[in-house]
Amino acid sequence: MKWYLCIDLKTFYASVECVERGLDPFKTDLIVADPSRGKGSICLAITPKMKKRGIKNRCRVFEIPKNIHPIVAKPRMIKYMQYSTKIYSIYLKYIDKQDIHVYSIDEAFLDVTSYLKMYNKNPKELAIMIMDDIYKTTHITATCGIGTNMYLAKIALDIISKHTKSNIGILNEKLYKEKLSHHTPLTDFWGIGRGIENRLHKLHLKDMYDISNANENILYKEFGINAKLLIDHSKGIEPCTIKMIKDYKPKNNSMSNTQILFSDYTKQSAKVVLTEMIHTIVLRLVRNNLYTDVLGFYVGYSKDVIPGVLLHKKIDHQTNSFNLISNILLEEYDYRISEEYKIRKLGVFLNNIKEKEVVQLDIFNTNEKEDIEFNLEKTLVNIQDKYGKNSILNAISYTKDATQLERNKLIGGHNAM
Repeated sequence: MKWYLCIDLKTFYASVECVERGLDPFKTDLIVADPSRGKGSICLAITPKMKKRGIKNRCRVFEIPKNIHPIVAKPRMIKYMQYSTKIYSIYLKYIDKQDIHVYSIDEAFLDVTSYLKMYNKNPKELAIMIMDDIYKTTHITATCGIGTNMYLAKIALDIISKHTKSNIGILNEKLYKEKLSHHTPLTDFWGIGRGIENRLHKLHLKDMYDISNANENILYKEFGINAKLLIDHSKGIEPCTIKMIKDYKPKNNSMSNTQILFSDYTKQSAKVVLTEMIHTIVLRLVRNNLYTDVLGFYVGYSKDVIPGVLLHKKIDHQTNSFNLISNILLEEYDYRISEEYKIRKLGVFLNNIKEKEVVQLDIFNTNEKEDIEFNLEKTLVNIQDKYGKNSILNAISYTKDATQLERNKLIGGHNAM
């Protein structure tokens, strides 16, 4: 029988900020949020004490009751990454990296099946040993789900562990059916958001018992191939393993660069930002000696006054030329985007990314210009890699509408230091 641990670091960002201040996150009101973004900014994390008060994680600052005055910690993504790396090194003390899948900065799956005999422990005892080491080393409290597959481990973490003194939940298929067949809401289950829940409710399916006993043809008609996942999960079944995740190779590689602007932009000012984004994603191609022949962008208007614009375009040869890619996309942008409405969302994507294939050239096409540009862009990449992303930028990034200079100081859209 397989056994998996799914370990989560409790209110991770807020816990790190408390540890750094010598405070107990279970006795301290603290939020992680950027005060410079105003009262509408989202709290990236709140302490367990605030959760006990009934305040929701990921709330906005203005939603915190007026009688509560928490410490406001500005996000420090590099600091959180340092703690996450330290905790990953603790996992490696007990489990080989081939049996670890890092799910996020504060969550990981561990396949402990072959380690139980080595340590002469059952899954819960091994989990406690690792969790105790995490707390002793970092003072961060961990919670854990234990399951006979990855899905059950995740559900044991998300639903069961919250109601145990040990912060550990355990599930196999039998326990899953006994304890959670009639559990609601469905959004508590991994992979089910409000949209899917609403669609299930329209089919009069209120819980996992209903889904497991539903007419499968109806589910496939509503959800297509994704119905297979819903049906399996309703029964506690999950065939995917960590080895399968690590062995997976996508058929079609892609890259994307998206951002939500801090204010409404005009068509012309948003074009500045789009140009920066195109250059950023092209540099990623150059850095890895990769090429693409499928380009696209997305533009979302402020307040969704009209539907956004999605462009998807295939060109006749592979390239990583900024001049070529930007000329194509910006020409389409000029043609397709309305000047009448403000813009709030931008995205650039490249698909069918691969190493350059051999192409038969003729006397009219030598690709000499693209080769010269590639060498120039490669030099720019080398400078940025050595001296930092802001060490050399296009002149457009120093104009008033540009965002790249500031975004290069962020990690995942949040303050780095």
